[in-house]
Amino acid sequence: QGRVQKWVDHSISVTVNLPEEVTEETVSNVYMKAWEAGCKGVTVYREGSRSGVLLSGKEKKKEGGLEKMFPDKRPKKLDADVVRFNNNNGKNEKWIAVVGTYDGKPYEIFTGLNDLKKFPLPEYVEKGKIIKVKDENKKSRYDFEFTEQHGYTNTIGGLSNMFNKEFWNYAKLISGVLRHGMPVEDVVHLVQGLKIDEEDHINTWKNGVERALKKYIPDGTKVKKGECDECHSKDLVYQEGCLTCASCGHSKCG
Repeated sequence: QGRVQKWVDHSISVTVNLPEEVTEETVSNVYMKAWEAGCKGVTVYREGSRSGVLLSGKEKKKEGGLEKMFPDKRPKKLDADVVRFNNNNGKNEKWIAVVGTYDGKPYEIFTGLNDLKKFPLPEYVEKGKIIKVKDENKKSRYDFEFTEQHGYTNTIGGLSNMFNKEFWNYAKLISGVLRHGMPVEDVVHLVQGLKIDEEDHINTWKNGVERALKKYIPDGTKVKKGECDECHSKDLVYQEGCLTCASCGHSKCG
């Protein structure tokens, strides 16, 4: 390219594509080599340095106006976080939410009654893996794998059987929009708007699911609607899953 450049009045397009883990020294060397070769111009693209450049299978892509952050096919095994919450519902029940994640982002959610006879998960377990399994009839189910306190790996079958029919449908809805890239804060608003026959308590299924999902909202995400209870500023942001006023520092989590 440098040899041809000698006979061209204007610069020739010279583009060098580099992987994401490239060092600054390598980038510098590319520019120096281009100059030494006689090129009048050179462009260096590092993977991930600019949207739409060097798209890879892991990079976000637009699909239907939403950012596609996940693979088309669900991985067989996903990391998972366990969140326990109270669901009064007239009975003051103990419930559990298991959130499957991909690259640290929420991908799917399962919720159900924390019944140790039906789903014997020790109280100290906060993380594990959700495994998609096909039975002999080729029907899919989801199992939960975790490491117990002595370091042994245990698997509980039938995580997907924790639901009653109503909450199974809600979970499918939430998981569907998560997988298609809806921002987590918008998914939380979606959950808030669900019409569920719940008593007006602070401990409800919706509040429990919201709390399970809010921890994944990036710090500094601005709240689209609402104002501070203390100073009435509209400059609200999420901080560690809590609504926090950027003006006075008041937080709804305490």
